[in-house]
Amino acid sequence: MKLGAATMIMLALAMALSSCGQKEGGAAAAGPGGPGGPAPLVTVATPLIKPIVDWDDYIGRFEAKQSVEVRPRVSGYVQSINFRDGEFARAGDLLFVIDPRPFQATLNQARAEAQRARATAGLARATFARTERLLAENAVSRLEFDTDQATLAQAQAALASAEATVQARALDVNFTRVTAPISGRMSDRRVDVGTFVTAGTTPMTTVVTLDPIHFVFTGSEAVYLKYQRANQAGTRPSSRVAPNPVEIRLGDESEYRWRGKMDFVDNAIDLGSGTIRGRAVVRNPTGFLTPGLFGHMRLLGSGAYSGMLIPEDAVVTDQTRKVAYIVGPDNVVAPRVLQLGPLVDGLRVVRSGLKTDDRVIIEGVQRARPGTKVSVKPGKVVPPAPGTGPTPPAIIEPPATSASDARSVAK
Repeated sequence: MKLGAATMIMLALAMALSSCGQKEGGAAAAGPGGPGGPAPLVTVATPLIKPIVDWDDYIGRFEAKQSVEVRPRVSGYVQSINFRDGEFARAGDLLFVIDPRPFQATLNQARAEAQRARATAGLARATFARTERLLAENAVSRLEFDTDQATLAQAQAALASAEATVQARALDVNFTRVTAPISGRMSDRRVDVGTFVTAGTTPMTTVVTLDPIHFVFTGSEAVYLKYQRANQAGTRPSSRVAPNPVEIRLGDESEYRWRGKMDFVDNAIDLGSGTIRGRAVVRNPTGFLTPGLFGHMRLLGSGAYSGMLIPEDAVVTDQTRKVAYIVGPDNVVAPRVLQLGPLVDGLRVVRSGLKTDDRVIIEGVQRARPGTKVSVKPGKVVPPAPGTGPTPPAIIEPPATSASDARSVAK
């Protein structure tokens, strides 16, 4: 059967389109990375080996080394206030004056009573001396001698009591002048002139010391055991060189700019939280740090050791694992599962998973596939320039009470 001219044209056009599609598909399959295509170019380098030290990271709060709530030692009406809210005061500076007139009157009365007791005791002493001489001459009875002796003892006791009362009343007068018990920064006044205050009850103000200041934190039982094991093994840094140094940064700071040292670890682990309380002392000469501030502290956790470091970009996340790609002698890519440590100078510490001579892909990781060949370009692991590179979280091992940090030893 003969086909019409139109039908023949349509069949020829369909065959041409089909041939073009097959050519385009074949060209796509033979592109870069496919069978027969050029191997992708990657940059490889061996891990950087350098001395580093581990630091354990904690979150804590600053506390005053000394904090005193000022309360009156006598009851009365406030006569004057002699400081400004929030100013610094030295120990002994006058803060408040309680109306001293009632106490001065009581002191005067006690002094008068002491004077009378002193006169009575003098008379009793003279009477007893005379009776003692007469007894030697058998001019008085033994009963009269004993009576005068007892009278003298009573008068001397009354005099001692009166003098003690004078001392107590003098202290009351002195206590009407409320002074700063320690040197530090004052809080605001809690009472006003004319307020009646009660001895030992009414809070008047508080004063706290700021230099030095304490940083208080809690550490996990695991961290405590780690330190104890390290102390037994002798792998902790020598306290003669740097006695448990700490570095602290505040919430709005990126660098650990505050320096201090450990001065206390509690004697028991809290049964409820499973943590133990520690404390560091920090110099604060300008008074910038104030009690209540939160901070991030790192405590020296090890002596210097040789660590392996690779760029953060060389680490690939494979589900729950961290992986680096290495290139073998035959230029075939192979994965290595890593156990990572913290960042040091912008590079990631590798605890395990790599060898010192492994060629790690540090650039072009996205183009590499396990089991495929690549073209290799030699490179070198160097710390990134400030302000460049990835910004991963500083803590990679939760929780905060057992996290680790590290840094390189000073060059």
